Amino acid sequence: MKISDNTFSVEKPEESSGFLLWQVTNLWQREIKKALEPYNLTHSQYVLMASIHWLTLHKKDVTQVFLSNHTKIDPMTTSTVLRALQKKGFLQRKEHLTDTRAKTVELTEKGIEIIKKTVVTVEHFDKDFFSSLGESLSHFNKNLLQFILPS
Repeated sequence: MKISDNTFSVEKPEESSGFLLWQVTNLWQREIKKALEPYNLTHSQYVLMASIHWLTLHKKDVTQVFLSNHTKIDPMTTSTVLRALQKKGFLQRKEHLTDTRAKTVELTEKGIEIIKKTVVTVEHFDKDFFSSLGESLSHFNKNLLQFILPS
């Protein structure tokens, strides 16, 4: 039986890149949420804390704006999540030394302790989740970078 309505440009759902990305993203997000539950962190909280730790280790002055740009999380969400992390005692926000409009963020000892544990968990999870890609994992990552890096 042939369908006369040609609303879609694809014959099968698995030919739609957007639909496939949506499905994989939902699966990945559902599973990463489970991996982070023991630490009482949302994925956004983890991403911001891990980024602060990474940037600090690489001697970067971490401001909220820099962090927002680095993670691609909008500034308002970044501020809200940082406030929640500050309430949990995982980070502190301070006035920037030279830019009075900016706030710097740094992890507390408690924050460093928890992020070191969660990074191990998340890296292990990602390794398992993406293991089906095998040798093509680095090519997959390069393709993803095309969407987020300016050309």
